[in-house]
Amino acid sequence: MTGPTGQIYRVDWLPGTDLLHGTCHCGAEHTAHDPVEMWEWMLAHPDGHTLRGNER
Repeated sequence: MTGPTGQIYRVDWLPGTDLLHGTCHCGAEHTAHDPVEMWEWMLAHPDGHTLRGNER
């Protein structure tokens, strides 16, 4: 997904699991079972997440 300013959001499925791994345009990362939870986390930028390596 690309935001209005050309920001890139990436969601990958982790093979062999039921997990999704998302990376926000700011570099923050998050893992979730639920796709809705993942998109809500991404679109809440910058509220709701921190920089890479500090998952919430």
